Amino acid sequence: MAENIDIPLRDLFDTPDLTTTDDEIANGSYEPGPGEPSPLAPFTAQRIDYSLARLSHYTATSATHFQNFVLFTNYQFYVDEFCTWARQQMVDGGNGYTAFVEPGNIVTQPGSDKPDSDLTLARLPQMPAYHLKKKGHGGITVVNIGVGPSNAKTITDHIAVLRPHAWLMLGHCAGLRNSQTLGDYVLAHAYVREDHVLDDDLPVWIPIPALAEVQVAMQDAVAEVTGYEGYDLKRIMRTGTVATIDNRNWELRDQRGPVKRLSQSRAIALDMESATIAANGFRFRVPYGTLLCVSDKPLHGELKLPGMATAFYKTQVSQHLQIGILALQKLAAMPPEKLHSRKLRSFFETAFQ
Repeated sequence: MAENIDIPLRDLFDTPDLTTTDDEIANGSYEPGPGEPSPLAPFTAQRIDYSLARLSHYTATSATHFQNFVLFTNYQFYVDEFCTWARQQMVDGGNGYTAFVEPGNIVTQPGSDKPDSDLTLARLPQMPAYHLKKKGHGGITVVNIGVGPSNAKTITDHIAVLRPHAWLMLGHCAGLRNSQTLGDYVLAHAYVREDHVLDDDLPVWIPIPALAEVQVAMQDAVAEVTGYEGYDLKRIMRTGTVATIDNRNWELRDQRGPVKRLSQSRAIALDMESATIAANGFRFRVPYGTLLCVSDKPLHGELKLPGMATAFYKTQVSQHLQIGILALQKLAAMPPEKLHSRKLRSFFETAFQ
């Protein structure tokens, strides 16, 4: 129909008003005028409507399918592993899950080994999402956000309006300490933010704290999946500061500046998404966490080369994903009031989080 209309669609339909499609409430910069009511929720209706449309565009799934527990990853390997595991849940009758939804809103029901429809997408969207659904949106959503802080901010900006109970980042990182080996895990308890995409919304001087409930769930999940405990667990999983940057090829520049800052911050790992996801979780009051896997050590001559990467992915991805799934299952078992940390509340909060 649009092709046959001679006047702009904006002259026929209600269009977004950018004066009410913003994040002032969530950012804490909104000030009601004299006699005006205070906001009830962190987002205006137009902001929510905008994000619901963006979610469909970026992920090729309806916002209604998103679950309250979200895993972000930057590798298709993790998505492939998740799809294999989710489809097996459906074949086994669901195991408490009610459906598996893939991009294109393609649904597989419990007890079936194939989708309800033969429809397939000609191409995947920019950030495809996969949903293993459970009653009350208590299941797991996995999103492949691709590489870089811009994508990480974009997708979390929009998922935040759904008010999920937790989101975690599972990805790969550069190990910065000589004592680390490829395949070791990094549980982030602090972040160095050099991603620059949130500087105007959340100044870099604001600390992003670790959330005890999330940290414990992830550490316990690592212990259960690997079978390690005590010193053996510490040998393969290090807790420390993760630095997030916006330049993937930082190794090609003069390293004196970056290495000095990394050393001063006591960082143990470096990536391109984790601090962004954690910072937006802090900003939007969504509990967050990060568990990374060391895939290269550029400061120690172990660069990520094709042969090394292939062997690494084959041996580590499945275990890493299972840890993330188990951590989310542990968080889902908690009462929501315990999971939503008071660390995320400012002096003046809206009535409904």
